[in-house]
Amino acid sequence: MSKKEFRPRISADEMTILQDIRNKHAALEAECIAQGIPVEDVKHYWFKGEHFSINVRGENNQKSYDDIKDDIIAEMKAHAPKYDKIKRDKESLKLDSHLLVIDPADIHIGKLAVASETGDEYNTKIAVQRVMEGVYGIVDKASAFKTDKILYIIGNDILHIDTPKRQTTSGTPQDTDGMFYESFQTARKLHVEILEVLREIADVHVQYDPSNHDYMSGMFLADSIQSWFHNDQHVSFNCSPAHRKYFHYHNNLIGTTHGDGAKENDLPLLMAHEAKQEWAISDHKYWYTHHIHHKRSKDIMGVTIESMRSPSGADSWHYRNGYCNNVKAIEGFLHHKMYGQCARFSHIF
Repeated sequence: MSKKEFRPRISADEMTILQDIRNKHAALEAECIAQGIPVEDVKHYWFKGEHFSINVRGENNQKSYDDIKDDIIAEMKAHAPKYDKIKRDKESLKLDSHLLVIDPADIHIGKLAVASETGDEYNTKIAVQRVMEGVYGIVDKASAFKTDKILYIIGNDILHIDTPKRQTTSGTPQDTDGMFYESFQTARKLHVEILEVLREIADVHVQYDPSNHDYMSGMFLADSIQSWFHNDQHVSFNCSPAHRKYFHYHNNLIGTTHGDGAKENDLPLLMAHEAKQEWAISDHKYWYTHHIHHKRSKDIMGVTIESMRSPSGADSWHYRNGYCNNVKAIEGFLHHKMYGQCARFSHIF
């Protein structure tokens, strides 16, 4: 006697669930066809009724960390950054030589501003063009003076976002131009090209300020640039995670910070405590701050505190709230060994 095929009994509720799954899969296939996405590349999705939120992890759709790392390593190997020692002119060591401070502040590579909405076009290409033009413009303006040292300040929101979700470090959504890894590679290339020019003029000290838009990726970027020049005796770095950093040049003490932390009125006393030795032997003391994208300067108990202008345009949120129409510029300063800040340069766009 033949045995009957055993089939488990399915309840009405289970039948409803099974049919719902079939309907969703059919809807997913239809959505993939409409979007031009192979259904086999869909690894995860959320069903929202009429449409899906699809997470695709196909080989052609997403770059992994290893891909980005390999690109960076390959670029560095191709460049082979071995820099020759430069014989400096002894004239630059005379008493009347200077420190040139170059501070491209709040660049926000990856920010998107559309002129039809904000009256101000800004994207990655414009950011790079302005920084290159601004830095070389300052170098040209300062060429009439003898310079024996350059302080090049980096960080300060050079990157617009800090996560693949197009958010700042704290999770604030941003309008962006390009992917996060593209911005990172663009920023690294920008700084490398600039430093290769500056080192020919004078020895360069690079000082990194952590900032609120790119607290993590900005530090990775600074470390990447430091690694690039690790064989170059003419370029030194301070890429520590400290929010306030100091640089001593003869009779000058210069502090740098992004500007989103300690209150402005507290900066002189913080400098006195955190840089005791340099404070005691320096007559001229300065803070260069960032973050607010506009010019502000004042003296507090003999310490000059100055905020930097930014070359970046106002995006949708800033325009909507009226934070716009500031002068856009890259700024630099000249410090005499004995007499302190003696000149300032603004390359305005």
